[in-house]
Amino acid sequence: MTSNKSALFVLTSHRELGNTGRGTGFYYDEMAAPYWTLKDLGWDITLASIAGGQGHADPKTLVEPDQRPPAVARFMDDSESMAALSQTLKADTVDPEAYGCVFLPGGHGTMWDFDSALVGEIVSAAWANGAVVGAVCHGPAGLLQAKAEDGQPLVAGRRVNSFTNKETEQIELVGVEPFLLETRLRALGGLFECSDNFTSHAVADGRLITGQNPQSTEAVCRLLAEALGTR
Repeated sequence: MTSNKSALFVLTSHRELGNTGRGTGFYYDEMAAPYWTLKDLGWDITLASIAGGQGHADPKTLVEPDQRPPAVARFMDDSESMAALSQTLKADTVDPEAYGCVFLPGGHGTMWDFDSALVGEIVSAAWANGAVVGAVCHGPAGLLQAKAEDGQPLVAGRRVNSFTNKETEQIELVGVEPFLLETRLRALGGLFECSDNFTSHAVADGRLITGQNPQSTEAVCRLLAEALGTR
């Protein structure tokens, strides 16, 4: 197991919410809260995105200052962090084995560009090197093409969760997003578990940590801290 205290965050670069005419991107708090959890534990963090360059948050998470979650406010007030977000590394240039943790924040954009060989290879290589892998909400789309050391799907036989089919129905995005994430994780053999719509649920199965929805971000951060705090 790697003792490296460097973490890689991979962000979606997809910015159009299907045919709705609405924008999307990564969910700010789902990036910022884990970011500060690791930073405060002394970890170095590299921000990457599928396209590289400026990272783009979902427009609806870009709220007025008095409405920002604490982690988002802290991030947006930190010039070093904002500079890193303005010049993310292109995901296909990173060395996954250089990181002791890979984290996949959610946001609807991940449903278009995380189900890829590239993200699958990043997660697979980091996992094989002993890294902790975390994801929240739609971020587990980045686990769909990841493999365990034996070549089987990484999620097969492991407790896992993500944004659920029922939640997708509630926000009327069935048929807008290209697939149902819960359905895909189950089909790969994931031991899918969840709570009621938009209530917190997070699970750690060994080095794999996943959370259900935006409301689960805090719980995911606690599990990350437990997994990484001793390194």
